[in-house]
Amino acid sequence: MTDMKRFMDEDFLLSSETAKHLYHDIAEGMPIIDYHCHLDPREIFEDRQFENITQVWLGGDHYKWRLMRSAGVEEEYITGNASDREKFQKWAETLSLAIGNPLYHWSHLELRRYFGYEGILNGDTAQEVWDLCNEKLKNMTARSLIVDSGVKCLCTTDDPADSLEWHQKIAADPGFSVKVLPSFRPDKALGIEKADYTDYLQRLGGIGSFAELTGKLKERLAFFVSLGCRVSDHGMEAVPFAPVTAEEAEAIFARRLSGILPSAQEAKQFRTALLLELGREYHRLGIVMQLHFGVIRDNSQRVFRALGPDAGIDSIGDAPSVKELAAFLNALDETGELPKTILYSLNPNDNAALVTVAGAFQNSEAVCKVQHGSAWWFNDHKAGMQEQLRTLAADGFLAGSVGMLTDSRSFLSYTRHEYFRRILCDLVGTWVENGEYPRDEKRSGRS
Repeated sequence: MTDMKRFMDEDFLLSSETAKHLYHDIAEGMPIIDYHCHLDPREIFEDRQFENITQVWLGGDHYKWRLMRSAGVEEEYITGNASDREKFQKWAETLSLAIGNPLYHWSHLELRRYFGYEGILNGDTAQEVWDLCNEKLKNMTARSLIVDSGVKCLCTTDDPADSLEWHQKIAADPGFSVKVLPSFRPDKALGIEKADYTDYLQRLGGIGSFAELTGKLKERLAFFVSLGCRVSDHGMEAVPFAPVTAEEAEAIFARRLSGILPSAQEAKQFRTALLLELGREYHRLGIVMQLHFGVIRDNSQRVFRALGPDAGIDSIGDAPSVKELAAFLNALDETGELPKTILYSLNPNDNAALVTVAGAFQNSEAVCKVQHGSAWWFNDHKAGMQEQLRTLAADGFLAGSVGMLTDSRSFLSYTRHEYFRRILCDLVGTWVENGEYPRDEKRSGRS
């Protein structure tokens, strides 16, 4: 028992001396560029202060909601009307049993880095943790949490119809040095099969044709770019590719405006046409295109009716058609209009396929012009991150990866970057100590 490591000590997840060196001397102090998150820019501008740990920790966190439901916690203590203290108690009791779940690590990293709590959160310690965190939160705000985390730039997720007023206000505020940039997320514009699609078109600006839709989206994208936008983001079950003429796209759109819902094939053709138009514009403006797919959303319609989207009821979907993804990328590549692209699939079985598809479209325009993004959502645990990194290294170019992101709605989630960095340093350190890569700090430190 004398060799047992202490729980989450300073060398947590670092299994070799080289790994410890790479993390503590190189990676640990590097700034954070959080290029995809779901933070609310209004809360950043208004510098929101949270009354208690439940508000900043459990509010809107569907990761934690899923775990609590799995533990049999009543919805009253998850998203219902129970007090914040009661909800925190239920979360503490749930977490204590979550062995092997990344939330166990993330939660304790957050308690240590932001609140200085070195103990273990469980039902018995919930009160002392509650008191400690709430006392420290009196001197914390949304902005201070961002700055103290070492964040230099973050990109929120924004609909084309958003006014971006809070981004404008943040940019005009000389008292906040962190760049808060919008990201272009036109999912609703692509959702032609949705019942409320025409309502969304009205919000976008009274669109009367497919040509007007593409024109309006390009206009809004230019506005986003004027405020510093450098990335777009798309969430879908699969990347579509069903070739269609401009006339056919117009006809599908016109029928939808008349109240006729499209067939599955027509919806796919429409999304192909619109996504290709957007891809070309991203290339012209130098915008990175992020594609998230392989997910089934809102599986439990009972919960969806009660709570709406992002309620912890999504799941990994079938592996999408890699052939269609490649065809979509090729359609843009053929005309020299393929933008820098990051691919994320929620299905871990896609890792090798995505890395090899990305490798088929590289050129000198950018390092890893098309790349496999970091382990996403249900894959951003230790094993998932290790597998993604190993596959990227084996079949692609690990040194060209853009690295980690939070993909979170919480101001405490920046420890996920620490988690990722420790796992990455351990992987590279292991290769070095096994003689699989030379002890070349100049290059291994860049990897």
